Parts: sequence; structure tokens; C-alpha cells
Amino acid sequence: MNYNEKYQKWVSKEDLDPALKAELLSMDETAKEDAFYTDVEFGTAGMRGILGAGTNRLNIYVIQKANVGFAKYIASLPEGKERGVAIGYDNRHMSYKFAIESAKVLATYGIKSYIFESLRPTPELSFAVRYLKCAGGIMITASHNPKEHNGYKVYGADGCQITTEAAAEILAEIEKLDIFDDVKRISFEEGFEAGKIS
Repeated sequence: MNYNEKYQKWVSKEDLDPALKAELLSMDETAKEDAFYTDVEFGTAGMRGILGAGTNRLNIYVIQKANVGFAKYIASLPEGKERGVAIGYDNRHMSYKFAIESAKVLATYGIKSYIFESLRPTPELSFAVRYLKCAGGIMITASHNPKEHNGYKVYGADGCQITTEAAAEILAEIEKLDIFDDVKRISFEEGFEAGKIS
């Protein structure tokens, strides 16, 4: 699928986030190409990128898709669903929203998440993963990157960023997915009431 086909798929999606829809409609050809010619790269540090509409940007849809891949990876680990995932976030634009969306997707796959009630530095996320004996962790931050950026960093059970091998497994799962059709999520309230979001 070329960048223009991807753009058309997004702009014609009926329930697309209104702010992202407005951004799409304001794009010239150069902006369209840059936003859709590739996907945000996923590696050992997870993903980092400019916030905005498109597959080459960080937005709720790219975050949700990454979480489906991570959920499938966590579910494949011994007692992964029960051990769950710790989620932290910083004060960057969209960090809290991305953390909530992550918890909602994980809950849909039966994976428990422990989400911090307020902003935390990254080392606290690493500590929480080990303290709660989680199967993994997510930190929404872009550390020292410019303010237009955000990031989705993934951690293993040891509280360290995932290994190259784990990143490859997660990426393989992500690449199988359609960004809209293959992403399911329950509401935050449902997840909380089911004991899947703590």
C-alpha cells in the first residue's frame, strides 16, 4: 500500500479522532507522504516519533497497534497474563492518553496492568516492574527528544528495556496487524471493574 492509499484509508475512517482528522485534511502532498510513507520504527527502545496523524507519527492508533503486538508477546510468556504489565508516563503531550490506551488494549487480551496514578520518572517504572513481579512494563516518554515528540518504551521482567530478540518477536506480531481492523479494546471502566486495570 502506497502512502496515498494509507492516507485515504485514514481520512475516510468514520470514527477517526477529530483532531487527527482535522490534521489530515490540512495536509499538503509533502506532509501526506512524510506521515504515511513508512511506519514508526519499533526496536529495543520501543518507538519514538513526532506526535500527529499517520503511520509515521505517534498517535492513539499507532500506540494501540503496538500494544496488541506487546499483548500477544506477554500472553506467550509463562503466566504472562497474570503477572501483568506496569505502565508509567511523563508530562509530555498525550502521555497520559497513551498510557490509558495501553491499559485498555492489554485488558482486552486478559492482561492485568498496573498504571501509575500520576507522573513518574522512568526509573520508578523499572522498579515497579520488579517490585510487582510483572512480565513487562511500558513507559510513555521520549526522554530528551524535542517537545513535538513522544515515545512508547517497552521493558522486560527484569525492569530493563527489552532485548533485541524480544523486540523482534513483538515487531513480528505488530506487522501482522491492520491498524484499524485488528485492534480491539474494552473501555477503561470495564477493564477496571474486571480487575484487569489497577
